[in-house]
Amino acid sequence: MRLKVLLVVFISFLLSMEVSAEAPLTAAFVRDHQLWIKTGDQEIQVTRGRYVLSPKWSYDGRFIAYIDGDEKGEKSDLYIYDTKEKENYQPYQIETSDFKWSPIQNQIAYNSHGVLNVTKMNNGRPMGFENVSLGVSGFEWFPNGREFIVSSQSSLRPTGWGPIPLYKIPVNANLDKNKVEPFYTIVTNENELFGIDADFFKWSHDGKWVAFIVLPTASWSMDSNKLCVISNEGEQFQAVGNMLRNEHWLKWAPSANQLAYISGEGRFLVENKKATIADMPTAIQQKQYTPEGHVDLDLEWYSPNKVIVARAKENKEWNEGPVPTMLTALYTIDLKTEDQRQISRPEKNEYDRQPQSVGRFITWIRSNRKRKDLWMKEGVNGQEYKWIKNIDSAPVFLKR
Repeated sequence: MRLKVLLVVFISFLLSMEVSAEAPLTAAFVRDHQLWIKTGDQEIQVTRGRYVLSPKWSYDGRFIAYIDGDEKGEKSDLYIYDTKEKENYQPYQIETSDFKWSPIQNQIAYNSHGVLNVTKMNNGRPMGFENVSLGVSGFEWFPNGREFIVSSQSSLRPTGWGPIPLYKIPVNANLDKNKVEPFYTIVTNENELFGIDADFFKWSHDGKWVAFIVLPTASWSMDSNKLCVISNEGEQFQAVGNMLRNEHWLKWAPSANQLAYISGEGRFLVENKKATIADMPTAIQQKQYTPEGHVDLDLEWYSPNKVIVARAKENKEWNEGPVPTMLTALYTIDLKTEDQRQISRPEKNEYDRQPQSVGRFITWIRSNRKRKDLWMKEGVNGQEYKWIKNIDSAPVFLKR
């Protein structure tokens, strides 16, 4: 009898392990401009008649915020889908293209024409808004969810562009200038570090550093921007390297103060784009991992010691006419052994981009330039397969 009980307990344990191992991924994605959710093999369409952009999951996964825009880019209204109530609604008549969920609760911060606001809460749902600060350009929540790091564009003077000020502002500032704390002033010059704005703030895993991009004037910004980091107290500032204006091309390691980014200058992707790792606090210690004759055009951390890149051969022969599409495939870079190997196999006229690491899974967009699908595999040695057909852009995954 005792043996039977132990056997039942053991089988139950194995079944629970199997269920846990097979727990399906959940992703929000856009197809034909509409918002969809997929869990395992089940897809659900949650909007109709909209033009959905930039979906983002809330802190606890109950809500998805998104922009309802239009094809011309003249409309940019903030909407929320409530997965519990199965309802799309507006928290207020909000026009924005830059919004971010709090890291600790279901509250949205957004920049509307230079005014930073946060949503109020009503019966557990984001609803209404409160002003935080004027004169805001870029912003990000501090990891504690109680303050923001904020940039304000520099001003043009007879002597040239002035410095770029950064501020630390509490969520409850409510336009009170006395609550605004200077965080750091970026002194710029045309020879070493030129810029008029700062944006795309990203915190390291332990919250000790924040990386961001210093942006020069519009035409210059198309070809080169400066990646910078600053400590969480605003005491240590470093310019790390040059890169394009792509917020997805800089990512912190999951458990170390290592910053991976695609370095290089020039708006065309045919050459001079290198996967680079910078160790903090001394950004001088940097290493490029892209082999000669190749470019890396996307990156993602898979583990503390492995980075995934989207790689293609350079095309230095091109110098006029339509810009050629770089037919990238995914590769892994082992930072310890420096071993690099191909892990995805697109067909001759396809390319793989935008890799994402979701637990033990790797996902990416595969395109033949007419259509995009989401592919995935379990681990670097897994079998690749198509998970979402006909997708507009890379999905956002619900992190459990």
